[in-house]
Amino acid sequence: MPKIFFLHGLDSSGQGTKGRFFEKHFPHIRRPDFSGTLENRLRRLEELCGNEQNLIGSSFGGLMAASYAVARPGQVDRLILLAPALNFAEYRPPARKVSIPCLLIIGRNDTVTPPDVVLPMAEATFHNLEVLTPDDDHLLHKTFMNLEWGDILSV
Repeated sequence: MPKIFFLHGLDSSGQGTKGRFFEKHFPHIRRPDFSGTLENRLRRLEELCGNEQNLIGSSFGGLMAASYAVARPGQVDRLILLAPALNFAEYRPPARKVSIPCLLIIGRNDTVTPPDVVLPMAEATFHNLEVLTPDDDHLLHKTFMNLEWGDILSV
């Protein structure tokens, strides 16, 4: 069975709101803490991960998950990106789209990772992309707890 990692946002931790939700309802999901630059965070993720993992990334953690999957497509089975920071200046879509299944959830009212900027980057990155755009903002507080996480994680 693939390991599942939750990758938190830039100023958050594995004990933030989303991390605590996963700890309570899905304790098998690993929630490590990350700090430093994107490069440092990716290096730490590589140390923690082996093959066959699913990555759930929120905001900067979504950027981490996408970057990791693009660099190591054979090591990631699936991505769930929550308002991913694909608008980060250093992010560039790959020359060829990756075929890893990716569910991207981004609020229509997100001003931190605006859908009109993030979605074209995601479409240029992932061949197998499913997008949900609820009436929510960057934190997805109205949406996150109401998602059918049991179904989402069982796919």
